[in-house]
Amino acid sequence: MMHDPLPIAVSEPAKRRTKTARISWGSNVVTVGADAPVRIQSMTNTDTADAIGTAIQVKELAIAGSELVRITVDTPEAAQAVPHIREQLDRMGIDVPLIGDFHYNGHRLLSDFPACAESLSKYRINPGNVGKGDKHDKQFAQMVEVATKFKKAVRIGVNWGSLDQELMATLMDVNAKRAKPFEARQVMYEALIQSATQSAQRAVELGLPPEQILLSCKVSGVQDLIAVYRQLALRTEHPLHLGLTEAGMGTKGTVASGVALAILLQEGIGDTIRVSLTPQPGESRTQEVVIAAEILQSLGMRKFVPSVTACPGCGRTTSSTFQELAKEIDDHLRAQMPVWRVQYPGVENLKVAVMGCIVNGPGESKHADIGISLPGTGEAPAAPVFIDGEKALTLRGEHIAKEFHQLVQQYIEKKYATH
Repeated sequence: MMHDPLPIAVSEPAKRRTKTARISWGSNVVTVGADAPVRIQSMTNTDTADAIGTAIQVKELAIAGSELVRITVDTPEAAQAVPHIREQLDRMGIDVPLIGDFHYNGHRLLSDFPACAESLSKYRINPGNVGKGDKHDKQFAQMVEVATKFKKAVRIGVNWGSLDQELMATLMDVNAKRAKPFEARQVMYEALIQSATQSAQRAVELGLPPEQILLSCKVSGVQDLIAVYRQLALRTEHPLHLGLTEAGMGTKGTVASGVALAILLQEGIGDTIRVSLTPQPGESRTQEVVIAAEILQSLGMRKFVPSVTACPGCGRTTSSTFQELAKEIDDHLRAQMPVWRVQYPGVENLKVAVMGCIVNGPGESKHADIGISLPGTGEAPAAPVFIDGEKALTLRGEHIAKEFHQLVQQYIEKKYATH
């Protein structure tokens, strides 16, 4: 017996609950939080004292889609190089804000090198690494005062690998006196959150406007990250930087970051994200940017590049042609995006399908803007091409891949050209 089904709600990420922060440099401003897009951040692994090498890597990351790039500032030489890095980027037309990553000696570097302080758009301050005992408050205040003077945003970035041990010890003592003490891990969660929120409150008391503050509490365990950020999101309206620290290499780092970030983003938690991926030997640093973009695009939160739907292959597929063609098309679309974003506005919404047999091939191709269904085992040696949901033509012979590639290019030129 058939029943009238209840309507199924369309799944969408929850609305974010943070206020807006502003990251500015010169006349440029990037807004973060509230209704602004979730921004992608990355970090260089060059020696910052090498201004040319660092500027080149920042350019690569920015072209790949990173909207904020963090650089290490740990020595006088690195601090001296920062203005030159900014100058090189400006000459190359790379309009991306730079974030200075400070630990241990940030108070001195920001005070001693005002050109560095002014050239950066944001400072990352780790409350666990600004000094011990009496020096902690003084050195934290020095950094905040510089940020206030130059109107710079600050990310108060707590990390469980460098957590404020004095705060942790205090909370452990309090916990030991409870009738039913919490688990040590739960106390650590609380220490992370209190370190971030108390530091933010202290920064406001020192004169830093609330709209210049972002927070993060980074850990390396998926379930730990989810637990901490769910609670952090309830206790602050500052925008949150989201990332699984030391995620690892290859599939491990990719999957762990994807799982953790996707769950939190779907719940409306996270305003900037970074995938802290250890590159494979010889792999480009930009891979972490590609993964971050894929996470946001997969959730339907943003569009960065055209999507290519391709079947995984099975016993019905006769060759690897569809795999090769799908990779060729995907690589080509990604490589062209820096130019196409300007030349063909809206091209990031394009959907391409490259399928390997008749089972799902025609259906998936019809759902795409342009798609091809390659012949499978026992099928006629012909490849129907569907454009805007209709069968447009059939390709045959040895040059199917090349001809389809040309059809995709023609489709883009026709649909997205501005003239």
